Amino acid sequence: MIKNIVVVASGKGGVGKSTISVNLATSLAKKKIKVGLLDADIYGPSIPKMLGITDKPNVSKNKKILPYDKFGLKSMSIGNMVPQDGSVIWRGAMASNAIRQLVNDVEWGDLDYLFIDLPPGTGDIQLSLCQSFSISGAVIVSTPQEISLLDVRKAINMFKKVNVPILGIIENMSYFLCEKCETKHKIFGNGGAKSEAKKLGVPFLSEIPLDILLRSSADEGKPIVLQEPNHLISKKFLQIARLISNKLK
Repeated sequence: MIKNIVVVASGKGGVGKSTISVNLATSLAKKKIKVGLLDADIYGPSIPKMLGITDKPNVSKNKKILPYDKFGLKSMSIGNMVPQDGSVIWRGAMASNAIRQLVNDVEWGDLDYLFIDLPPGTGDIQLSLCQSFSISGAVIVSTPQEISLLDVRKAINMFKKVNVPILGIIENMSYFLCEKCETKHKIFGNGGAKSEAKKLGVPFLSEIPLDILLRSSADEGKPIVLQEPNHLISKKFLQIARLISNKLK
């Protein structure tokens, strides 16, 4: 039984949505909460790399796919089933059906939370998931710049139309903190997502800075919340995860 399904969306690609998904899910798993993570980005899956998983999945006696169990987190991705450099060339209906199967045909067991890392946009996969399952809420990820916020508005409006509650907005790549001068460099602007959240009447969850360790931990397949639990960013992820958990209690 899955108690809560939380989708992590962006509207726009390249804003760090998968990195956010991995670290939020791992933050809750650290607290001995039963958590799953489904990579719904059929065309550009990155969760296997971020969790350091390269093996093909196994099948249970009941002919269900067994999820991976790493860092106390259950996970599954289409990226675990195709060659690493292979491309998935499917029409929208096929992709949507594959995602439904990854929810229904994976032996998730009892979960308190299943996080679903959505692909960019507001297309078939997003609509299919919202119409096929009871979604507890959506977390929206954006960078501060207006070009990203344009798509955030579209994503939020889509979720509102299908009656999915918005749990809040996270501003990723909010600033770069220089170690030498201790100055916050606002490379992509700053505060755009916070301002947008206020304008749209949805919660603002936190701002995540640009950081080399956040990038390198994703490449190495060990989330920053595990690699450096006392890091500022790790503490921010833990705080966001706690906010989400409290909202869904």
